[in-house]
Amino acid sequence: MNILVINGPNLNLLGIREPDLYGKQDYKALVKLVEDTCAQEGIGVEVFQSNHEGVLVDKIQAALGTVDGIVINPAAYTHTSVAILDALKAVALPAVEVHISDVSQREEFRQVSYAGRACIKTYMGLGLEGYRQAILYLKEFLKQNEKSGTEA
Repeated sequence: MNILVINGPNLNLLGIREPDLYGKQDYKALVKLVEDTCAQEGIGVEVFQSNHEGVLVDKIQAALGTVDGIVINPAAYTHTSVAILDALKAVALPAVEVHISDVSQREEFRQVSYAGRACIKTYMGLGLEGYRQAILYLKEFLKQNEKSGTEA
C-alpha cells in the first residue's frame, strides 16, 4: 500500500506562521510524524508540499496509477480551488482531507471546502495528529475495499 500526502501553501512555515493556530512544531516534525506513522503501519509514503496551485494539481494527476490513496491538506486552496477538486475527482483515488486548525470555528470564508467534496473523510482541529488519524483511516478504508473487491 502506497499513499501520497500533499500539503498546500504556507505549510512549509509551520512553527513560524501563527503558532497559536497551527502549533509550534515545524514542517520537518510533520514530515517525521507522517513517515514514522507510515513506517509503523507498513505503508509506503511520499510527502509533498507546494505553494503553487498548478503544481499541486500536477502532483494529484501524477498519483493516478502510482498510489492507492491521498491525504491532502490543501491549506488556503481548500476554500478557493475548483482545480484541486477537479483533479481529485479525475483521479478518483480515495482521499482524506486534513486541517491542522478547526476551520469550522474560523472565518466565514473558511467554511467552504472544495477539495473536501472529493474526499471520503475530513479531520480538522487535531493539530498534526490529524495526519496520523487520516493515514490510519485511509489504510482501513483501502483494506476494507480490497477485501470486499470493490473499487474506492
